[in-house]
Parts: sequence; structure tokens; C-alpha cells
Amino acid sequence: MLTILGFVMIAAFLVLIMMKKMSPMAALVLIPALFCVLVGQGAHLGDYVLKGIGDLAPTAAMLMFAIIYFGVMIDVGLFAPIVRGILKFCKADPVRVVVGTALLAAIVSLDGDGSTTFMITVSALYPLYKRLKMSLVVMTGVAATANGVMNTLPWGGPTARAATALKLDAGDIFVPMIPALAVGLVAVFALAYVLGRRERKRLGVLTLDDTLGDTRPVTGTVAEKETEQVLVGAGTGATGGTPAGTRRTTGGAGTGADDAPAAGSGEQADEDDGLQVLDPQRATLRPKLYWFNAALTLALLTLLIMQTLPIPVLFLIGAALALTVNFPHMKDQKARVAAHAENVLNVSGMVFAAAVFTGVLTGTGMVEHMARWLVSGVPDALGPHMGIVTGVLSIPLTYFMSNDGFYFGIVPILAEAGAAHGVAPIEIARASLVGQALHMSSPLVPAVYVLVGMAKVEFGDHTKFTVKWAALTSLVVLCAGVLFGII
Repeated sequence: MLTILGFVMIAAFLVLIMMKKMSPMAALVLIPALFCVLVGQGAHLGDYVLKGIGDLAPTAAMLMFAIIYFGVMIDVGLFAPIVRGILKFCKADPVRVVVGTALLAAIVSLDGDGSTTFMITVSALYPLYKRLKMSLVVMTGVAATANGVMNTLPWGGPTARAATALKLDAGDIFVPMIPALAVGLVAVFALAYVLGRRERKRLGVLTLDDTLGDTRPVTGTVAEKETEQVLVGAGTGATGGTPAGTRRTTGGAGTGADDAPAAGSGEQADEDDGLQVLDPQRATLRPKLYWFNAALTLALLTLLIMQTLPIPVLFLIGAALALTVNFPHMKDQKARVAAHAENVLNVSGMVFAAAVFTGVLTGTGMVEHMARWLVSGVPDALGPHMGIVTGVLSIPLTYFMSNDGFYFGIVPILAEAGAAHGVAPIEIARASLVGQALHMSSPLVPAVYVLVGMAKVEFGDHTKFTVKWAALTSLVVLCAGVLFGII
């Protein structure tokens, strides 16, 4: 009976959040609470929840202060010179533009927020793609896949969810996975190069002036002006910035080829190409503190990889330092924290809500019973390879369901099944990250709608173009993990 109720509880959770009948936070709390009563253990619900909250508190703290830290870094303009350098590198060569897209998306993904990453990437590069008449699905596909690989950062979501679901340390999951994820990122750059060569073959080697119908050679001044026109500070309202208005960009001279969609772009007829960005002259910029902020970020990431201190402690100290140095006045510090409060509340609230789901699933014995049933269906030959099985399953499952559904509903079952065959939960947790390259293009990921909406690409066209490349990237990560002995 517990087996059936366990699967019904997970199915109800997945169906309700995929059909958007309930928010993930509400579903994580109300559905397990109801099923805890149904199995006759309602009197123990409080114990299950409090134990779960105790286990998840470090993860919630890590996410809370990581969001504040990277939000402040965006506010003060840490990433602006990086964007400027990538744009200058790209110039008008399609190969450089596509590789620059992957590089920019990967760098900005350090903030752990997909929406911010896509806002910055598209805002910076969309006018360049339009001016060069390049395929916009190449931009969305490469950006989404690069962000998917980087989404495995401990503060990005999946790693924290895996740690939460299996009661593991996020650093223990992530750090050994770095070599495999690095190979995945190399695969993204290789893909970007190949797609860039394809675009160069279709369009030829161009200059920005060629696209304007001008035969004058490009000068450094022209390129710099073009760069400054498309340069933006950073991403979304979640980072606390105020939109600075919009800008209209035209793709070419008059009518003709530019009025038609670029090959495979799925682009509609030209509409207003205005993009909302942060004010490049916003009061939160701290140019005189740029090198301090860069050094602080580098030191923080180094200490994180070295695991000198627990990740929550590192981000807590980092956020305190960033706020104190960049905004010495109490009023300004409160304003920055308030600007990022919505993101902090959403993420940390989700983690604590998950305490109910995982607590009930484990405390009532549902996980154990479901694992036994699942193990009985796994051929003996595959039992010792549950890590690989989990990695393969993560590719389609994280596409067809949310990260909450997969990590809180499926991964604990896979971990229990693996444990029966001697596979450690930490290995299952690492393998569960494999599918993230594809996950970021899932219709269940809100950030992907920011990406295709700003790029004016039909979601269906983005999906048809991206799925095969993202799935291949996930398989590369899995193979690398197996070869390195991580999975």
C-alpha cells in the first residue's frame, strides 16, 4: 500500500505543478501533508517536517547568500567589462559571434540565475545577430546549452536540490563533478564553433558596415561605437535594476533578405526590437571598486572549490563583505538586500517547503517501499551500474518534468535502488546532474521563455534546433563522468 501511495503522491505532485494547478511551493507542502494523513501517520507530520528543516537549513542559507552576493556583483557592474570584451572579440565574424555567445552565457551563468543570464546575453548580442542576419536559434540554442551545463553550480539549483533530497553536502556532489562538467563546457564551445562555421559558410565573412550597405572598411572607432550601442549592464528586475528604456535595432538596409527570417531562426516579421536593460549609468555602479570585487569573487570561488569552509559560510561572509565595502551606508545596504529579496524568498522558501515533501516521503517509509519495488524491476546486470542508469534517465526526465519533481520525487527512489546494489547516494546525486544541459530548454523552465521571447524566436523552433545538441552535450558529460570514475 505504501508503494502505491508513494507513487500516487509523486504523480499528483508532478501533474499539479506541470498543469500549473498549484505552485511548486504549495504542492511541496500540501500534497505530502495530505498523504501523511492518508497513511495514518498524521500525528508524526510535525516531527518529519522539523527534521527535514534541520537537514535543509545549510542549503537554504547557501542559496540565500549566494543570490545576494551575485546580485550585488551585477548591481556594481562586475560583468560589464566582460560583456564589452566579448563584444569586441566577436566583431562581425559569425564564428566569433557564436563562440562569444557561449562564452558570455557561461560567464554570466556564475550568478546561478537563468533569467539573468539570458537577459544579459540576448541584450548584448541580439542587435549583432540581427545586424549580421545570423540565425537567432543558434544564439538561443548555444546560450541555453551553456547555461544548462553551468546550472550545475551549487547555488544554481539542481545540485542544491540533489543535496537536499539525499541529505548530502552540495560541495561533495559538485567538486568531483568539475572535470566532467568542464568537458561538457568544452563540448558546448566545440558546438558553437561548428555552428559558427556553418553560419560563416551561409553568410560569408562580414563587417558591420557591410550589413548597412556601406563598402567602407570597419575601423576601430566604428566597431567600438557599435559595441557601445549594444553593451548593457546586466539582466532582470530580479537583480534590482531599473529598466533604462528601449532601443530599436534594424537588421539591414531597407527591405530584402533581412525582412525574411534567417535560416532556421523561426523569427517573426520585425516588430519593436526594444530590450529592457539596466541603466548603464545606474547609481549602484562601483567602477573604483571593480578590482576589489573581481578579486573577492575569484577568492570566493577558489575557496569554494578547495572546500576550505562550508559553502554556506563562504557565501555568508562574501555577501557581508560585498555589501559592506560597496555600500558602506546602512540605507544603501538595506536597499540592495530588498532589491534581491524576492529571489531570496522564492528560492529559500522552496527549499524549506521541500522539507515537508522529503520528510514525509522518508519518514512514512514510502521511499523504502518504492525503492524495493523499483529494485525488483532492475535487471541484476544493471544494478551495480545505477549511477549510469540515473545519468541516462536524467536526460529525458529533467526535460519532461521540473527540477523539483525530478530531484524531490525521483532521485530519492533511484538512490534507494542504487543503495540496494551497493551504489553510494553521492554517485547517484552526481549522475542526476547530467541532464541539465537539456533541462534548460524544457518547456517547464520559465527562464527559457525569457530567452526565446527576447530573441523573438518561436519556442517550437528553438526546441527543434536545440534538443539534439543539448542531449548530445548531456551524454558527453555522462561519458566523461564515467571515464573519470566520478559516476
